[in-house]
Amino acid sequence: MTFELKSVSGRSILFVMAVEAEYGSFLRSRIEPLMTGVGPVEAAIALTRALSGLEAENQRPDLVVSLGSAGSARLEQTEIYQASSVSYRDMDASPLGFEKGRTPFLDLPAAVELPLRIPGVPTASLSTGANIVSGTAYDAIDADMVDMETFAVLRTCHAFNLPLIGLRGISDGKQELKHVDDWKEYLHVVDRKLALTVDSLFEALEDGVFWF
Repeated sequence: MTFELKSVSGRSILFVMAVEAEYGSFLRSRIEPLMTGVGPVEAAIALTRALSGLEAENQRPDLVVSLGSAGSARLEQTEIYQASSVSYRDMDASPLGFEKGRTPFLDLPAAVELPLRIPGVPTASLSTGANIVSGTAYDAIDADMVDMETFAVLRTCHAFNLPLIGLRGISDGKQELKHVDDWKEYLHVVDRKLALTVDSLFEALEDGVFWF
């Protein structure tokens, strides 16, 4: 498990991504993220293992940034958004009287707010789940964009009492996905724009206009 903490203005940042396909040349020139694999289970396992190891070595990060691609039928394709809130679309205990999206007996709302904001980066609500959303499946999504890892990353951050920023570039959603290449088509554009957003985070920290 190879990754590197990024130090900016005395603060330590752990970047987290799902797969190499999202990690292009622009991001490679700036960060070395933890790669978790696809989906909420893999993300939770990989990040828990990494944070436990860092804590044991007294190298606990100050901030976790989850970044990568997302789908959306309503947002601008290839643009970058920071998650204003994250929900878990797989959770449905409504037959027992619980609100859809809320984990039973856990004191969290269906959509959990992410309070940190990088100045100048537009916000959007994010839904995490273990399924690929495409075509008419977006009609059932009560969020602006979808991914497969951020809620799991958030819950892991809760366990370690760490703040989280979620950054997503919209790779697909306007057309129905029929092959993995449909998802990959614009990842090179998303990579470049995510890298510029990471630059914005670094600049905001260095200028003192963003802190945590």
